[in-house]
Amino acid sequence: MTTEQNLPLEGVRILDFTQVMLGPCATQMLGDFGADVIKVERPGSGDLSRNFFGESSEIAMNNAVFSSLNRNKRSIAIDTKSESGKKMVYDLVLQSDVVVDNFRAGVMDRLGFGYEALSKINPRIICASGTGFGEKGPYAHKGGQDVLAQAMSGVMEKTSDPSIPRSIYPTTLCDYTAGMHLVQGILASLLHREKTGQGQKVGVSLYDSMIAMQMQEAAQWSKHREVLNWAAMPLTGVFDTTDGSLVVVGAFKVNPLQDICNALEIEDISPLYPDLASQRENKPYLQELFHKTFATNTTEYWLQRLEAQDLLCAPVRSLGDALADPQTAINEMLMEMDHPTLGEVTFVGSPVHMSNARPKLRHTPPKLGEHTDEIIDEFGLFSQSDEKLAI
Repeated sequence: MTTEQNLPLEGVRILDFTQVMLGPCATQMLGDFGADVIKVERPGSGDLSRNFFGESSEIAMNNAVFSSLNRNKRSIAIDTKSESGKKMVYDLVLQSDVVVDNFRAGVMDRLGFGYEALSKINPRIICASGTGFGEKGPYAHKGGQDVLAQAMSGVMEKTSDPSIPRSIYPTTLCDYTAGMHLVQGILASLLHREKTGQGQKVGVSLYDSMIAMQMQEAAQWSKHREVLNWAAMPLTGVFDTTDGSLVVVGAFKVNPLQDICNALEIEDISPLYPDLASQRENKPYLQELFHKTFATNTTEYWLQRLEAQDLLCAPVRSLGDALADPQTAINEMLMEMDHPTLGEVTFVGSPVHMSNARPKLRHTPPKLGEHTDEIIDEFGLFSQSDEKLAI
C-alpha cells in the first residue's frame, strides 16, 4: 500500500505572463503537479481568452475556454508599464523560480522583464518563452498563431489524397505541442539548476514544434527526396458505413490486403497487388472498392469483422462521444468542479498519470485579479509609503 506523497513541483513558484493557449496549457500542467502559479494579468482585460466571446460580463470573462486552461493558478492584476507595477514584478521575481511568457519575440525585453534583466535580480531565475517562429531570424517578429505554424511548417500541405483540398487542422495542434515542449524545457532547466545552481533561458516555438513532429517525414525527404505521408497509405482510409464512419489502418501486418479482403467478404486480390509499390499504383481502385463495400453495412458490423482479422480500426466519433466513453472516465481524464461563475462544470484532466503524485484541484480558474490583495500581502509587495501597488 502506497502513501500519498507531496506533488513533485510543490515549492516551485511560476510567474506566469502567458495567455490564450500555448503558455497557459504549459503552466496549468505545472500547477496540476503542485507549482504555485501566479498569473500576471492586465487590469481590466486580462488574458486575451477572457474576452474570447467579445463580452465583458463576469461569466464571459470566466468562460469555459479560458477556464479550461487556467485551473490551479492565482491571478494578480498588475499594470506592468507603470513604475510601481514593474517594481511589483521585480519583487515577485526575487521570490520565484520560473518566469513564463508567450509574447512575440522581444516583448519581455521591452517591458524590462527579459532574461538579462531578471537574471541580475535573481541569478537562479529560469525564463521560459514560447514564440511563433523563434527569437531570431526573418520571422522572429512575425505574429505567431497555430494556423500559421501549420501552414509554414509543411503540416497543412499534406492531405490523405490529392483530390482533397488543403484545410486547417480543426484543433490547436501546434499550441498544445509547443506548450508541452515548454513544460519539458522548464522541468529540464529546474533539474539543471539543482545540479549547477544556475538559471537559464528556455525557448520553444510553434514552428519548431511542428518541424519536430515531422521528424520521420523530414528524414525521408532529406535522404531520399521522397514525401512520407502516413495518411495517404493505399490501404488506410476513412470509410462511410450505413450508420456512420470508421477508419482502417492497413499496415503493420505481413499481408494486410489479404486480411482486409477476408474482413470485407470479398475475393482475395492480394496476389494482384503483392507489395506496397503495386498497392500505391492502384490506390484509386483499392480505395473505391473499400468505400463501396463498407457502405453496405453498419459500423459495428465491420468493426467486428476487421478486429477478427486483427486489423487496426476504430469508429469515427464526436468529441461528445469520446468524453462519454467509459475509457475516458477510467483514465481519469475528466475533472469536475464547482466553478464560482460557471457553476458545475467538467474539464479535461491531466494526461500524465503518476502512481504517487495525483494532480489536485487546488484553485479553480481565477477571476481577473482575484488574488491580487492576497499575493501583495503574502509577498510583502508594498511601496515605502505602505500603499499597495498597481491594482
